[in-house]
Amino acid sequence: MAEIIRINENTWRIEDDGVRFFVLEGTEKALLIDSGMRTPNAKELAEGLTKKPLMLLNTHADPDHIAGNAAFDACYMSPDEEGNFRAHGGKAKILPVREGDVLDLGGRKLEIIDIPGHTPGSIAILDIDARVLIAGDSVQDGNIFMFGERRNLPLYIEGLKDLTKHISRFDEVWPSHGTFPVKPELIGQLISGAESILKGKAEGKTVDVFGMHPMLYRFPYAGFLCDVPAAK
Repeated sequence: MAEIIRINENTWRIEDDGVRFFVLEGTEKALLIDSGMRTPNAKELAEGLTKKPLMLLNTHADPDHIAGNAAFDACYMSPDEEGNFRAHGGKAKILPVREGDVLDLGGRKLEIIDIPGHTPGSIAILDIDARVLIAGDSVQDGNIFMFGERRNLPLYIEGLKDLTKHISRFDEVWPSHGTFPVKPELIGQLISGAESILKGKAEGKTVDVFGMHPMLYRFPYAGFLCDVPAAK
């Protein structure tokens, strides 16, 4: 059962069996960021927290982030994520958002930052005045899925390097998995770890993940689940 935790007077996080999503409220509108893994009633949960008109934005469209999307006719999302969304049964109209776009909830402006790689259209959301970055799966201290279709480790590194250009603008990161919150310094560590995997300098081991067998590269600060390297 989902657990609702109030962060402050106009912000909530919802813990859904290892997945985390958020409700943000402004003076005019509210925004649900992702809709969970086992929460088809995510819209109902969010509407129980705010009386403001509710919109939905997805950081990306992996199945554990869109359980409640069917309750919405439209959702904000990177257009680069449409293939992933449709492949996982998403039917809603996509309202495209790109790097630099700003959603204004009324006295609360949220800026979109593109961080592709985990999925083609992964995004982060900067709560500008609160100095908080909501980063989806891409910045976390758990095991980041980078194996299988639509994952791109070089693009992930490039996306995080671009994200570091904004690092002076936020004081903490709110991830969708793992510890809440994490420090911005984790971004540089993730870049370093991913680069060491790409260069073949990291040691990993095969593990079972839902019947699949990717390679886990575990570092002191986070892990990466990647495709098993081809034999030389």
